Amino acid sequence: MSVTYADVEAAAGRIDGIAHRTPVLTSRTADARTGATLFFKAEPLQRAGAFKFRGACNAIAALSAEQRRRGVLAFSSGNHAQAIAYAGALQGVPTVIVMPHDAPAIKVAATRGYGAEIVTYDRYKEDREAVSRRLAEERGLSMIPPYDHPDVIAGQGTAVKELIEEVGPLDVLLVCLGGGGLLAGSCLAARALSPEVEIWGVEPEAGNDGQQSLAKGEVVRIPVPVSIADGALTTHLGQHTFPIIRREAAGIVTATDAQLVSAMRFFVERMKLVVEPTGCLAAAAAFEGAVPVKGKRVGVILSGGNVDPAALGRHLAA
Repeated sequence: MSVTYADVEAAAGRIDGIAHRTPVLTSRTADARTGATLFFKAEPLQRAGAFKFRGACNAIAALSAEQRRRGVLAFSSGNHAQAIAYAGALQGVPTVIVMPHDAPAIKVAATRGYGAEIVTYDRYKEDREAVSRRLAEERGLSMIPPYDHPDVIAGQGTAVKELIEEVGPLDVLLVCLGGGGLLAGSCLAARALSPEVEIWGVEPEAGNDGQQSLAKGEVVRIPVPVSIADGALTTHLGQHTFPIIRREAAGIVTATDAQLVSAMRFFVERMKLVVEPTGCLAAAAAFEGAVPVKGKRVGVILSGGNVDPAALGRHLAA
């Protein structure tokens, strides 16, 4: 099933009144630093603290009554987990979440707090998709993966739909990249609403499978990367996300952990906003010049704000 902008529009209708329409923030300091006009889409202020709520909410809302009764299963290191758990709670759908044993404690606690059952696995020894498929089959649950799902992609695209509707056409759009759900959905919305925009994905330097995939023209799989960007520690793009990204994105660049920490510090100090390391990927590309933005109108997706306070303190003190 191919995903289109019509699906993004349908998703916007489904999640209206459930997901927040998050604010678009600006900063004179950021503009001066980059020589551009930056528009930050503040998804840390989304329900469950990240853009993931959009896709989760849409995917659950699109299920049949019987599927909703049986419940859903998701696998995630944190943000998708929280999003599915919260969206399920709001819509009366039972949820089971498969999470790595070393997922951030704040994300595990929030996921459990939303009412989900948590099943853990070892991300370095076990295949989370295999673990999840087996459990879903045993219990008759509908599996909603974190990025490679048409309804998830369409839901994530609503963030950029809102951004462009609010600020108008953009010259450049910078989007955080893990498995590609947000970037693929953003590509669909941006190309429909601002046809001339250059769309760039930004992934951790230690996990540049997307960059390698674009260069090779096919999905490249890598070992589990090690980075503070825990929401983007994916090993490959998806069968639904890659074709969209390959067709629409101008390219993919990377950001180092040190650059992510610098961006986190900027948002806390200058904009009074907590953004998790993964959520800083797109901003880091603008701040560090990985993508030329001088003199341009630039959309920047801040994808989430779910960082453990202790970890935030360590990062900022570094």
